[in-house]
Amino acid sequence: MITMGVEEEYLLLDPVTATLVPLADEVRAVAGLQPSVDARELQAELLQAQLEVATPVCADLAAVGAHLVRLRRAVAVAADKAGCRAAAIGTAPLTCAAPVAITEQPRYAAVAELGARLADEQLVNGMHVHVAVPDRCVGTAVLNRVRLWLPLLVAMGGNSPLWWGRDTGFASWRTVVFGRWPVSGPPPHFDGPADYERRVRALTEAGAILDSGQIYWQARLSERYPTIEVRCLDVQLTADDAMMFAGIVRGLVATAVREELEGVPLPPCPPEMLYAANWHAARYGLRGDLLDSRGGRHRADDAVRALLDHITPALDASGDTAEVTRLLRRFRQQGAPADRQRRALAGGGLEALTELVLCSG
Repeated sequence: MITMGVEEEYLLLDPVTATLVPLADEVRAVAGLQPSVDARELQAELLQAQLEVATPVCADLAAVGAHLVRLRRAVAVAADKAGCRAAAIGTAPLTCAAPVAITEQPRYAAVAELGARLADEQLVNGMHVHVAVPDRCVGTAVLNRVRLWLPLLVAMGGNSPLWWGRDTGFASWRTVVFGRWPVSGPPPHFDGPADYERRVRALTEAGAILDSGQIYWQARLSERYPTIEVRCLDVQLTADDAMMFAGIVRGLVATAVREELEGVPLPPCPPEMLYAANWHAARYGLRGDLLDSRGGRHRADDAVRALLDHITPALDASGDTAEVTRLLRRFRQQGAPADRQRRALAGGGLEALTELVLCSG
């Protein structure tokens, strides 16, 4: 069984005004005292109005879901005790009166120095799925195949339509914000692990980025774990949605490994078309047609169905078919996260939106 793990980032909001509050240290301290939480599962982020949770390594999808529910509930309880609320939302919903303080760590200070105002505006939250690969040679081959599906994942997972008090018109404004950094978006095609390392080393030696941690490609090789890290998804509204995407990403990686071993040819993928498809996905989400990496247009339902068909053999092998299919059916019935946010805001205002995005598990 291919193992996996999930990281999620949350915003901390004032319980009355829904504005950002810099209480990450307080929330982490309180959460770390709970018997159900290991302090190492709660991590700091660049800005003090954010924090991150990380599940343990999991062999099955049910375990991923259980850990996400546990961690979301622990963070929600800790945030309440610290005087704020934790929100699983991709971008800050309201304007900041002043820049949020940078977390006091040397690396974050360096990132802030490099990014200037970009660091002040890095109030975006993602979901990162780590999937184990045998080695970095297989890993780079998997990246070359998975990258073709990243725009569809962006469209499905868009959960950031609002930005500082306004509807951006985008499903995933987080994708746009991340796209302003030097190394971002879909990864390029690699000629193997040596090519991957050469590119990262060249960027670092040129001073374009501080280190490999600033490789913000939407899928990359992890430097800490023997995994592929798919990081194109916004943080999801519910643990069920996050579990569904974890299953889909593992299915994509497993399918890519099988295709590589079987010598299945890679489809053509002009880089400019892949980037255009990614922008289009961030803009429109699942509303209307989607572009693929070769310039074709497809109805959203057809694209999602093609994804499911593509990974079904891998889902069958891991025993995830029934669960992913069930969660995907409910996801489509409820609508994409960005659309749910807009409905909540239109129907009940800021209070309804806040209730929708709270981390409750």
